[in-house]
Amino acid sequence: MKRLSLETTKYLPMSKSKQIEVRSELIKCQTKWKHRICIGTATLGLVRIEWAMSRYGQTIPTNWGQNYVNEFMSSIFPLQYSVADAQNLIVASAIANDSEWLFLIEDDNILPPDTFIRLNEYMHDNKVPVISGLYFTKSEPPEPLIYRGAGTGYYDNFRLGDKVWCDGVPTGTFLCHMSIMRAMWNESAEYKVDGRLTRRIFHTPAEVYYDPNTGNIHTEAGTSDLHWCKRVMDEKIFEKAGWPQYQKKQYPFLVDTGIMVQHISKDGVSYPITLPKKYEPLKGKRPKLNTKGENQPWKIKKRTK
Repeated sequence: MKRLSLETTKYLPMSKSKQIEVRSELIKCQTKWKHRICIGTATLGLVRIEWAMSRYGQTIPTNWGQNYVNEFMSSIFPLQYSVADAQNLIVASAIANDSEWLFLIEDDNILPPDTFIRLNEYMHDNKVPVISGLYFTKSEPPEPLIYRGAGTGYYDNFRLGDKVWCDGVPTGTFLCHMSIMRAMWNESAEYKVDGRLTRRIFHTPAEVYYDPNTGNIHTEAGTSDLHWCKRVMDEKIFEKAGWPQYQKKQYPFLVDTGIMVQHISKDGVSYPITLPKKYEPLKGKRPKLNTKGENQPWKIKKRTK
């Protein structure tokens, strides 16, 4: 380790015949600080107190970062951009800081308190490059945001606690190894967002074009997260990033349904309001999740004599 040191020596007179030597040394580390994980949130600026409590009330793994010695956890909050532009700015920051992992949290995802603990296991094992938590649409009945196959609707053949492989995941609670993002960065077009240079890794498809062969006008629209997933598979990003085994998988993205995230609306309603029974853990295999929460009124039991 290189060290930049500065030594000073002072002699303090104690008496006419004696002096005490006092030495001080300033040592500055010259090695690069390791940014293990960059945490980014695209937001319009206003978040629910439930979000703030879940985000900053996380159980922190040992030697994880924050004020500890070996690692640093940084956060970036682009305000009032489109989701794709904000996420591209976050990726640019993660690359500039040479981060090892990127964790995206959308400002309507209420994390369970052990999210960082669970994600730290994936980071420590370093065997899966893309992991998502589970959350549902803000609707009744709720639909899980897990997808297998384009245009086939949501995938629902799982129980809470299962690890589900799929080909489409949202980016609301989303952990990705930065080797994936760097491979995409190298092949993405540059553009500016309010004067800040970044690259178009995430893109929200919204196009209208004319087909001269058929004479028809076609429209294409979608979400930036599913567009990102499709691009990773179609452009062989796994292989380019050093994960060739995942390029061969039909369903290369992992959803850990044990990371059960609440999807909160601006007026404070958390979805799913009621978890459909088909997703409940099987009895005897896993502890049953208590799904009653913010949307259930408090009931005071009458005292019995």
